Amino acid sequence: MSLLRLSPLLLAFALAACDDAPRFTQAEPGEALSGGKATVQRSDRNAYSLPSANLTPERRLDFAVGNSFFRNPWVIAPSTTTARDGLGPLFNTNACQNCHVRDGRGHPPEPDGSNAVSMLVRLSIPDQPYYAREIERLGVVPEPVYGTQLQDMAIPGVAPEGKVRVSYDKHSVTFKDGHQVELRRPTLQITQLGYGPLHPDTRFSARVAPPMIGLGLLEAIPEADLLANEDPDDLNRDGIRGRANRVWDDAQGKTVIGRFGWKAGQPNVNQQNAHAFAGDMGLTTTLLPKDDCTATQVDCLAAPNGDGQSGEKEVSDNILRLVTFYTRNLAVPARRNVDTPEVLAGKNLFYQAGCQGCHTPQFTTAADASEPELAGQVIRPYSDLLLHDMGPGLSDERTEFAANGQDWRTPPLWGIGLSETVSGHSQFLHDGRARNLLEAVLWHGGEAQAARDHVLTFNAEQRAALLAFLNSL
Repeated sequence: MSLLRLSPLLLAFALAACDDAPRFTQAEPGEALSGGKATVQRSDRNAYSLPSANLTPERRLDFAVGNSFFRNPWVIAPSTTTARDGLGPLFNTNACQNCHVRDGRGHPPEPDGSNAVSMLVRLSIPDQPYYAREIERLGVVPEPVYGTQLQDMAIPGVAPEGKVRVSYDKHSVTFKDGHQVELRRPTLQITQLGYGPLHPDTRFSARVAPPMIGLGLLEAIPEADLLANEDPDDLNRDGIRGRANRVWDDAQGKTVIGRFGWKAGQPNVNQQNAHAFAGDMGLTTTLLPKDDCTATQVDCLAAPNGDGQSGEKEVSDNILRLVTFYTRNLAVPARRNVDTPEVLAGKNLFYQAGCQGCHTPQFTTAADASEPELAGQVIRPYSDLLLHDMGPGLSDERTEFAANGQDWRTPPLWGIGLSETVSGHSQFLHDGRARNLLEAVLWHGGEAQAARDHVLTFNAEQRAALLAFLNSL
């Protein structure tokens, strides 16, 4: 696309980028294929729910079976439905799909909602030296009675742990041209506690369910390529100090780098799924063989479970394998409008502001990826998967392995322009406080403060161009 086709104003600010920022006058080769050959050509409400485009017909059968276990509800044990029994005793939902609707993004509870469903609340207390083993394995010190996650639902005979409500305080941010944007800051309210008061120093962190696309591709990025972007001491003096989280690998029994979760607290897709089965639905796996009950929750500990007589767990190794295969192969949808003048102008502004310093555009996946379809792919996730200090405005005051309260993993941006189409809303950030992409940008602080301040200089047409670029991803 020639720059001659840009409107005069768009041309002016497309060329106004910093001297050291690239200037894009046309789409890059293959830029629309965010997931490489695994990319799917879909932009409707089911755009997040398709298998990798290069998955063979035979392997699509495993994808479909994994999909069924992801979507269909689990039931209370004992049950004649032995492949899906064992729900609870404490849980947040009875199916993965309830949080990741159409494999998309969760949202905070509505004011009149009976439960949080697609938003959960992490719990912990400040680190103490005598909890060193828990910190090594879990990354946190659990709240003594309620554990590491508040479960607001339970099977009959067991009390739910509590109910979650969210209220908001609001304030406005003003652009250089006078345009104002109202931001909202959430306040959590935990009521109807089922097991007595919480520890007085309890730390809370609200987490909405992230979209499921491209997880296997992110897992396939070589570790060396992620670590090459670390700069904890800011040696290049760009103000960005990315660092990998170092987390516990349950299967290997050692510390490795984290990639998944809002603070990169999980090392791989399989472990992420096992922890979701345990925490969100109270289901056991070989990796996590015990129900998510604390020592003081005696009714929870005494409740029947769905473990098989031969020792097979509620989520069998084969079911976990199929769900992991499914979640690894949820494809990334292709970008739209990559070569339109407004999108190209917005891309230039994205680089001009320095957003690519954390939202790394491109990687190539490893040749020995866990699934052959995901190997050797040029992908464009717009994330470095590293932790960054995002400032006090986004702090949850809660550590998680090497992450402190202000640290958050850079979320991938691929597919973000289809969020409302797929999920039915446009609420972003870890707790869903941002009601649109512009609000999400304006919450950036810490290492992203300079980029956010630069965006505040944009006029109306520049803002529209930046959002057009983000919505094209």
